[in-house]
Amino acid sequence: MLKDFKPVLGILLRFIIIYLVLLFAYQLYLNSGKDAGLDSFSRIIANQVMSIQNVIGYPTQLYDDVKNEQVWFYVKQRYETRMVEGCNAVSVIILFVSFVFAFYKGAKTFVFVGVGLVLLYIMNLLRIVGLNIVMVDHKEYGKMFHDSIFPAVIYGTVVLLWLVWIKFFALQHENS
Repeated sequence: MLKDFKPVLGILLRFIIIYLVLLFAYQLYLNSGKDAGLDSFSRIIANQVMSIQNVIGYPTQLYDDVKNEQVWFYVKQRYETRMVEGCNAVSVIILFVSFVFAFYKGAKTFVFVGVGLVLLYIMNLLRIVGLNIVMVDHKEYGKMFHDSIFPAVIYGTVVLLWLVWIKFFALQHENS
């Protein structure tokens, strides 16, 4: 009976190992700059969000709150939102990468992960820009967009990528 589940258990074990290794590596990265405020990856994202918002007519500056490990977005002369480490979507990216590599299929795995990472990165930038715009123009919808709509968009993108990976790449050889 265990023979029947061996492929599934192998995939599950690969997922868990990859997930834990990536999570551990990310935690080491976060711990290495603990006293410097917001981590550098999140800071890069905050700067790019600021640039996008400045281009589309939402004048933005950043206020660095080192003590609280966050950056505030000063949009249209008001502090509307803040960026913390959890906004950088790394946890979502770790899930995505772990799942795809659990169904490893050679070089195309790396290509798919690369394309997926770029797409998720762009989606996350647009998510933060969108949230800032909602908070500036329609603050009454801010909580709903922050807690429900934008997480659904980013997680929905991950699920869609997983489905594409499974249907068109991971199971392609088994179906032929």
